[in-house]
Amino acid sequence: MFVVRDHTAELDGQPVFWRDSRPDPPVAPTSTPTLFVHGVPTSSDDWLPFLERVPGIAPDLPGFGRSGKRGDGDFTMPGYDRFIERYLDMLGVERVNLVVHDWGAVGLLWAQRFPERVERLVVMNAVPLGQDYRWHWIARMWRRPVLGELFMGSSYEWSIRLLLRPATARKGSAAKTVTGPLAASIVPYLDQGTQRAILRLYRSAPSAAVRAAGADLGRITAPALVLWGEADPYIGADHGAGFAAALPDATLRTIPDAGHWVWLDRPEVVDEVCAFLTGDSGSG
Repeated sequence: MFVVRDHTAELDGQPVFWRDSRPDPPVAPTSTPTLFVHGVPTSSDDWLPFLERVPGIAPDLPGFGRSGKRGDGDFTMPGYDRFIERYLDMLGVERVNLVVHDWGAVGLLWAQRFPERVERLVVMNAVPLGQDYRWHWIARMWRRPVLGELFMGSSYEWSIRLLLRPATARKGSAAKTVTGPLAASIVPYLDQGTQRAILRLYRSAPSAAVRAAGADLGRITAPALVLWGEADPYIGADHGAGFAAALPDATLRTIPDAGHWVWLDRPEVVDEVCAFLTGDSGSG
């Protein structure tokens, strides 16, 4: 049994919100904590099912959720790479398991610089660093000046639900069991600050930059589990195979009937990931 706690502290002059999970009742530390890095446009809310199972830390990245959203924030791949380094330094955490999803792939930038600090790695439907990739249509819209602002400014709860519909492999009314709670976790924090962060991040990441950002993935020699929802409309399953090929000790699992947030379509993925992180599975 793990208890999940909320925290806020100041880092680089702005608030950073995160969650951590620890055994209840408390015991002496016996395992490496897991750093969970969320994507766009979500927050640490993504990771609650995992934090209830393993010891970990899950920040809201700057510009997202409950963390600071300053107008002069560095919402770029290098900016998030540096944030993760400073965040772990602030917490005094030296070595982690690492779990990334979507734009949480920025955690892999940090991991390429400090591969010795990664004990185990899980990659789920992540921005395909090191690969040839054409942004999906929503991202292409966001990358366009003026049009991106207009499109982003029209983001209301009904439109968020509509945009999320293809992200799940479920159909009809069953899709609402995924898209409804997901939209409810996104909408309260999709304010002007988060909209600005999203636009800056995507505009800082042309295809060539995404490809170059994975040049050193081969340095990450930790056992890795690559899990990919086959029905992801944003990042195809071939990119999961690309990650598995680039990481020296990777196991690839493609998940049928699962979309972009693979664990929401297939809740048993939470069990699989947590077993891998704790060394209770045959993977790695």
